[in-house]
Amino acid sequence: MQGVTRTLVDGGAAVGVVGMFWVWPTIGAGSWPLAVTGSVLAAVTAGAMVLRRRVPFGATLTAGLTTVIGALLGICQDPMLGAAWCLYPLAIERAQRTRIVAGVLAGVFAALAMVTAVPERDAVGLGRQVVFAAAALSVAWLLGTTAGKQIATARKSERMRVQLEVAQDVHDVVGHALGVILAQSGVVLTLPDAREEELRDTLSDVERHARKALENVQGLVRTLRAPDGGGPRPGLDGLAEVVEVTRAAGVDVDARIDAGGAIDDGVSVVAFRIVQEALSNVVRHAPGAWCTVHVSREGDVLTVRVRDSGARRAGGRASGVGSGIGLQGMRERARLVGGTVSWGTRPEGGFEVEARLPVRSAS
Repeated sequence: MQGVTRTLVDGGAAVGVVGMFWVWPTIGAGSWPLAVTGSVLAAVTAGAMVLRRRVPFGATLTAGLTTVIGALLGICQDPMLGAAWCLYPLAIERAQRTRIVAGVLAGVFAALAMVTAVPERDAVGLGRQVVFAAAALSVAWLLGTTAGKQIATARKSERMRVQLEVAQDVHDVVGHALGVILAQSGVVLTLPDAREEELRDTLSDVERHARKALENVQGLVRTLRAPDGGGPRPGLDGLAEVVEVTRAAGVDVDARIDAGGAIDDGVSVVAFRIVQEALSNVVRHAPGAWCTVHVSREGDVLTVRVRDSGARRAGGRASGVGSGIGLQGMRERARLVGGTVSWGTRPEGGFEVEARLPVRSAS
């Protein structure tokens, strides 16, 4: 629908330019060869204006040349409006790459218009045409380059946003799986008399977690390659599995999850990732600790709270201390839906992460 609208706009502009600056000079040319030539040149100019978005450089060059030829033959009075109409998308497309070339092109067209646009005997008309031609080309170029830079900036920002989102997803998925694998492997390594059956069970769990992480990463890739960026995404329904995996890694988890009704999918994803990252931190930094996970609704706010008791086994350290990538990722995710995240050590020991998210995303 947008393409049809653009074509209609370009077609209307072409009709306007041809009707105002080509028709009457061609009719009054005084000879049929000039009339035929004027009709052909006008048709070519109109075609270039309609095709300006598909072949901007070719359309600009064509419209400029036909206008100059028509002016030389006295069958065109266009002050480069057709060429300026075609120059605009060219300036957008090549604003960052060919600003010098496009500037020279505009200058050449303006210079040609100064010499050929009107009869020499009409000095006043010549000055007016020169001003119009130079203004039309200059304004088209300036507006086009400005719009092109804005589009390029927007695309760069969107690309950076997507890269950050992918990096966060990969960190959460792979980090959680590797944290559990390391915890389980570490437990077995500390058992000098581990039986073969225990070793096999641990290796089986490690394989299962690695396979699950691989499947999640492949799911992320499929989501990115989908035309609409869609695909299944984790939510609060998937927290039960995360809790079970964390328990298997040696953390005693008390989970109470009650969203109190429907919430936005985006908020559900953010809540899931926050809990997943918080539990990963417990597994990595507080092995053997106990942990509570509370997800509840207070009016229009979804509260997510994860607390741990701190490390129990020798060599462990308080979980989540500092401002690592995972914690910053929590804050960035929450900010996208209009929520907040805070964290810190507890007076009685351990660490706490608390997020407050709107049940309806602000994005």
